[in-house]
Amino acid sequence: MSRREELLAAVTDHVLHEGLIGLTLRPLAAAIGTSDRMLLYHFDNRDALVSAVVAEVTARSTAAVRALPAAPSVRAAVNRLWVAYQEEPLFSCQSVYVQAAATGLIGREPYLTDARASNARWSAAIADYLVRSGAPKSRVERIVTLVDSALYGFHLDLTTDRPDELARGVDDLAQAAQRLAD
Repeated sequence: MSRREELLAAVTDHVLHEGLIGLTLRPLAAAIGTSDRMLLYHFDNRDALVSAVVAEVTARSTAAVRALPAAPSVRAAVNRLWVAYQEEPLFSCQSVYVQAAATGLIGREPYLTDARASNARWSAAIADYLVRSGAPKSRVERIVTLVDSALYGFHLDLTTDRPDELARGVDDLAQAAQRLAD
């Protein structure tokens, strides 16, 4: 592993634990045992570092989705995804993505291009999982759009709503996704 990869892993671990909002280089560097100059040497600037972290978070989250065993149906797959969203590593990964969106980072350059690439990788992982769980390839893109957007919203609601209420809503989503698959 190169020094840049080591630093990226350490920064990503830190961000997953501490969050992205308010991230500044000097305290970050101190927290991971390096200097802000070393971070700048390997990542050019804070924007490049944050983009790299978002890409690494996406890599970790897509790996977690790809590791999920196939479900017996699309409905079961959506419900399993929801359970996975509430556990590590997906919970923290989704939270970092929410923080990046909340701060406006992913909606403008230099982040927009990288965010779109990350979104494409994420959508591909979800599509692969749903196909392994019975979704037809001809309809999986529509199902992914519905499921991904809705689960993102349910994830946001975890801070204020009761998990049992959200689980019922997710199952309603899962039933709708199943109908799209049938």
